[in-house]
Amino acid sequence: MATLPNPLPDLTSSGLELPPGSLVDATLDGPWPEPLLWYADGPAAPPDWPRLRAAGRRVGLLPVLVTGGHRAQWPEDWDLCPDSTSYPGDHDADEVLAGYWTEYADDEPGDDAAGDDAAAQGPGEGGGERTGGPGPWPGLAPAPAEESGEDPDEAAAGLAGVITADPDSWLGGARMALVPARRSADIPAAIGWSGPMNHENDVARLSAVLRSWEDRYDARVVALGFDTMIVSVGRPPTTPEEARALAAEHYAFCPDNVDQSPPYDLEVYARKRLLDQEVWSFWWD
Repeated sequence: MATLPNPLPDLTSSGLELPPGSLVDATLDGPWPEPLLWYADGPAAPPDWPRLRAAGRRVGLLPVLVTGGHRAQWPEDWDLCPDSTSYPGDHDADEVLAGYWTEYADDEPGDDAAGDDAAAQGPGEGGGERTGGPGPWPGLAPAPAEESGEDPDEAAAGLAGVITADPDSWLGGARMALVPARRSADIPAAIGWSGPMNHENDVARLSAVLRSWEDRYDARVVALGFDTMIVSVGRPPTTPEEARALAAEHYAFCPDNVDQSPPYDLEVYARKRLLDQEVWSFWWD
């Protein structure tokens, strides 16, 4: 049941100046009673994000880049599941992540002293060797001590500009989309995105975590693919301790980021992919 009560407005009467595009109402269970999102027919350019954000927010729409990826799967082919999506505000981020941690922790690569030793050696030198579960859920990481120096929406626009300026990247050809959502974290839930289906069938639970990351890290959802997500981070962890605490949340949120992607080790993941990093990427197998 999709409980986000803000349908896509009538774009023909909204006053928005949009490039040619398509409305998407296709879901895994058949056509949805109303469009879930609009997306452009052609690749985005760097100025498109700030322009559409400024225009769309007047009518309750937020921008996101969508990508067909290597398989050329665009939103109408994403198996959207709004009928199975609840409301993000009904879920507690700490409880959601604790549940995932309990389910997946026994498979987490690296553990206490043995894991730290392996991480210190690095990938290819003994790093990443599985040594058992990492212990009980450590709880949510505190917000970074260092304040953000940039408006988080400007940071998101900057990342979108970088993505759309590089046609040769794996996100090359990404298109602008507009989604009826009140905050960036709710974008996946608003469309019933099924990218993490093998990990979580109700994406609103992940949106609850994204809300928490919005609050603590000034995170914004910038790009979605069939099973990928790119997030801008206006306030990243700036100390090894902050990065390690956040790494547990990332593992619970998306185990495939660690289990199936280098560096295959939570300690190294924290150091290389979270410490001072203003972009987070997620992929669910």
